Amino acid sequence: MVRNALKRCKAPAVFARPLAFTLFVFSSSQGTMTKSLTSLWLKNLRRVGKVQQAQGRKLFKSLLTPVVRAPVAKRAKAAKTIRPITLKNIKAVKAPASKAAKPRRKPAAAPAQPAASVLPLLPGSWKKSFFTLPGTGLASARRMLYWLYLPSVLSREPRPLVVMLHGCKQTATDFAASTRMNQLAERKGFAVLYPQQSVATDSHRCWHWYRRATQQGQGDVELIAEMVKQVQAKHRLDTSRTYVAGLSAGAGLAAILALRHPRLIAAAGLHSAPVYGTSDSALGGFQAMQQGAGIKHPEAVREFTDAPVKFPGMPVMLIQGRNDPVVRRVNVDHLTAQFALVDAPFITRTEPVVRSYAGRSTGRSPRRAYKTATYYAGRKPMVMKCEIDLLGHAWSGGEGSLDYSAPEGPDATLLMWNFFSRQKRLQSVPGLM
Repeated sequence: MVRNALKRCKAPAVFARPLAFTLFVFSSSQGTMTKSLTSLWLKNLRRVGKVQQAQGRKLFKSLLTPVVRAPVAKRAKAAKTIRPITLKNIKAVKAPASKAAKPRRKPAAAPAQPAASVLPLLPGSWKKSFFTLPGTGLASARRMLYWLYLPSVLSREPRPLVVMLHGCKQTATDFAASTRMNQLAERKGFAVLYPQQSVATDSHRCWHWYRRATQQGQGDVELIAEMVKQVQAKHRLDTSRTYVAGLSAGAGLAAILALRHPRLIAAAGLHSAPVYGTSDSALGGFQAMQQGAGIKHPEAVREFTDAPVKFPGMPVMLIQGRNDPVVRRVNVDHLTAQFALVDAPFITRTEPVVRSYAGRSTGRSPRRAYKTATYYAGRKPMVMKCEIDLLGHAWSGGEGSLDYSAPEGPDATLLMWNFFSRQKRLQSVPGLM
């Protein structure tokens, strides 16, 4: 009956086969398909591996060989062959992509004006020379360059001499141009000596005022002292009217030169000077410039006040900008206290005379407001402190086109010379150091 029913329905023959045979056929075909898929997967895996190896070799070669880019014109041409229609439409209304993408260069900064071009041609003599200090024992000979200005004004009497010590990152020519000391020397009739620190000694041409050996009078101090003596003798200068002035590191060295050689130096002018004798390293010097010396500044000058040989005193003018970020104004307070102790036997007024000067922004000689505090020895100024409003780390009243020089007054060059002109070292003082 079943067979008849199947025949009537015209069912496929597979359903007429036994169930076990049907399952066998299905499992056999499934195994064959699995093997085929596995073989295909392995082939694809090998193909992917070969492609990755080829890409790896290509990347490795690109790392070893510098990439040479095609010129802009060739890249644009290649792009045109790929998209000719689009580029034709864009070309009519838009500039080439290479010009639009090219970054604009910032204009180069104007080069700094050389100091030699700022120095005016004066009728006096302006010469460059070298001084050599012979070696002694194991110490080798030392050599230093200097410039010397001799005014054209004839004088029957020996001329005074001003020794000018430049600051860091300056040369002797820079300092002469920025301070305009040669112009004043031509008018007043004194000579000016500019020792120059060597780049071999210091890459920034800084004087090593912060070293203990320098503070004891060795190194550059000894070399410059002997240079001054030679220049005095060679040009017949007045040995009783020799003065020293400096800016920043040069002022630090000028203070040491004046204190260690009071027979040689009659007075000192210190502009933006660090406190004396409280450091023994570059880091200590930087800390002194920023913080002063605290309570240690009187101890640094104790050897001059308690020495068995009476110190003859050292007249000094101190100029400081109130807005100086390099040498803070606390330094001028400590220096004033130090020289007030050194010059105490000669100061006749215990309290300084304070004067204020208003600033002016108009006229031919604009200047900032400033204030002075002066200790006197009789009628002669012995210690003068001058603080200038709004002045940074720069020579006041100098050549404005140069670094470390401010064109607004007061004129520090003239202030110092007016102070120097009232000082003279008496060579016959008994017990002079």
